[in-house]
Amino acid sequence: MSPLETEIPRKIRSFIRRQGRLTQAQQYALDNHWQTYCLDPTLNYNFADVFGRTAPLCVEIGFGNGESLAKMAAANPETDYIGIEVHRPGVGHLMMLLDQQELSNVRIYCHDAIEILEQKIADNSLSGLHLFFPDPWPKKKHHKRRIVQASFCLLLVKKLIPGGYFHAATDWQNYAEWMLAALSEEAGLLNSSSDASYCERPEYRPLTKFEQRGIRLGHGVWDLIFRKR
Repeated sequence: MSPLETEIPRKIRSFIRRQGRLTQAQQYALDNHWQTYCLDPTLNYNFADVFGRTAPLCVEIGFGNGESLAKMAAANPETDYIGIEVHRPGVGHLMMLLDQQELSNVRIYCHDAIEILEQKIADNSLSGLHLFFPDPWPKKKHHKRRIVQASFCLLLVKKLIPGGYFHAATDWQNYAEWMLAALSEEAGLLNSSSDASYCERPEYRPLTKFEQRGIRLGHGVWDLIFRKR
């Protein structure tokens, strides 16, 4: 089945709220740093006002525990980042890292990513959008829950600036093939790979501990980078 044959109805979520257990440090961060780093999904923001400057803006969907996002923000202080994650332990962990490293170029939405992109991110405003190791929903009956669908690709074209990029990474080959097909069929996007397939991991994407372990075990990782025409 082509990814374009399956759309995401708004009632279908591409995630499950697995809240997990909060550590004391994560709970402390949630209690004390929420107002500093988290954005209210019911409000509309001018992000230049939020960050106190006009700078390239990147969004990361599903940042997990936030370690990769914090590393990217530290390595690229000239870029502003918005991280979107529904799991509060990960949100708390990222806020802890931001506070420890005194990083001011990251803000967080603890909310559904599609709703934030559709309703809170202006068209033609993002320099980049990252989707690293999303839930692959491996069972065929659950493929409709995968976030990368035709409607998502169209949303990318609306939100990216001309020349802006979408970067996805996955360790599930079937999902990599699914994303490659869906992204390639969107006329407004152009594959950055020289052979119209996958890209080498760019230096700006840090290796996670999970990924490093998988590489040692011989697991594959596929990076896809598409730019808005």
